Amino acid sequence: MDKRKMMPKRQRLDNIRGPISNGPMQTRPLVALLDGRDCSIEMPILKDVATVAFCDAQSTSEIHEKVLNEAVGALMWHTIILTKEDLEKFKTLRIIVRIGSGVDNIDVKAAGELGIAVCNVPGYGVEEVADTTLCLILNLYRRTYWLANMVREGKKFTGPEQLREAASGCARIRGDTLGIVGLGRIGSAVALRAKAFGFNVIFYDPYLPDGIEKSLGLTRVYTLQDLLFQSDCVSLHCTLNEHNHHLINEFTIKQMRPGAFLVNTARGGLVDDESLAAALKQGRIRAAALDVHESEPYNVFQGPLKEAPNILCTPHAAFYSEASCTELREMAASEIRRAIVGRIPDCLRNCVNKEYFPSTGGGLPAGLNYPPPPGGPVSAGPPGGPPGPVVPEGMNGGSSSLVSRYYAAAAAAAIGTLPPVQQAHSTTPHDSGAPNSSAGGPPGVERGGAPGTPGSGGAGGPTPGGPPTPAGGPGAGGLPHNLVTPEHAGRSIQSPPS
Repeated sequence: MDKRKMMPKRQRLDNIRGPISNGPMQTRPLVALLDGRDCSIEMPILKDVATVAFCDAQSTSEIHEKVLNEAVGALMWHTIILTKEDLEKFKTLRIIVRIGSGVDNIDVKAAGELGIAVCNVPGYGVEEVADTTLCLILNLYRRTYWLANMVREGKKFTGPEQLREAASGCARIRGDTLGIVGLGRIGSAVALRAKAFGFNVIFYDPYLPDGIEKSLGLTRVYTLQDLLFQSDCVSLHCTLNEHNHHLINEFTIKQMRPGAFLVNTARGGLVDDESLAAALKQGRIRAAALDVHESEPYNVFQGPLKEAPNILCTPHAAFYSEASCTELREMAASEIRRAIVGRIPDCLRNCVNKEYFPSTGGGLPAGLNYPPPPGGPVSAGPPGGPPGPVVPEGMNGGSSSLVSRYYAAAAAAAIGTLPPVQQAHSTTPHDSGAPNSSAGGPPGVERGGAPGTPGSGGAGGPTPGGPPTPAGGPGAGGLPHNLVTPEHAGRSIQSPPS
């Protein structure tokens, strides 16, 4: 007898997903990069499980209607702010991944209540931010930036008196006290570097257990006031939350040593610019270096600091290197991939709002048979029906999660029936936030953690094959011209493709 006639008929792939609470599932889920254009790193990780598009929006009003109605995943830098009202506009969204560590531009509580997971990438760029912090500290102590500008302007130093006047404010590093607010990944890396330069390092971080200071050879203080009073230079490395907005203000500046330095590579909202400007003019703070600003992109000539002396500002670039940016984007895309093929929020590594999720039950609908992947294990199916595969827990989701099902796209990709989407062309990436841990907690602290290690942060990679056509069905082809998919990358989103 022909064995092929005895084999059970394989069920149609479009029937393997059960009903969902927020509308029908797309054959290929739509993932949108909200405030950027470059998808070249994300595409190899996502192209076999999703259709990826970019909006290049600068505000929520510029996000295309198709994304609002159909996107199940969103990647975003720090340009856009998502309030509760903004989040309610998304009809099918189930995960937002912030390409960076700070999530203060997203209402994470409202997102959780709406069933939207919010994730960040906390472990990238640790070395870059720590190196930049030391660079800024050295500039403040040795006034390298200001002396270099004098030479560029043609100023000549003909005697010791002129040199003394030009280098006024230079200080010796060895023996001074550096106070670190928040001893997380970056704070720890800064502390180890600062010790090599001869700093006495103290820190304030109430999240860390007793004894951590002994293992690192540091001195711990238990109040912010003590740290400010003892420090010759204060460096901020804590996340921004509702408890520590304007942590450095008129009152706390008065608790600092007269003539102290201030460095901020964490979050701009930690420092009150008006109070800092007044302290710089009065000489209460000798000099300050800021890589982050409360309003970005920042123009120093239009804010309170425009007339302040001894201020060094950089454009939120402490995190950046080619290696760290690639690592950051790979980790963000991998989190999206885990959401598509797994269970939300259990399968996610860096979900910051799990506690706000409504309790859900349920699982895979009964009586459904799943086509096994090649070589995969097989289990008994329903009575009288063909056998099905042993479905891993990560492919099983609650009834309220759109992307927690075993997607038809993922199953089809496993058996080679769906073609991948063409990789995007490279364009200029945006900057992102300085890496810190998730928000929450008392003033001026970052949740402690060991120094981060580089890595891709998850599975995913290119799928072999030549330039394919997008898979059919909702969310694949027919996108409006101002919602650009990677196959249209490089063309203007304001004009239809030729």
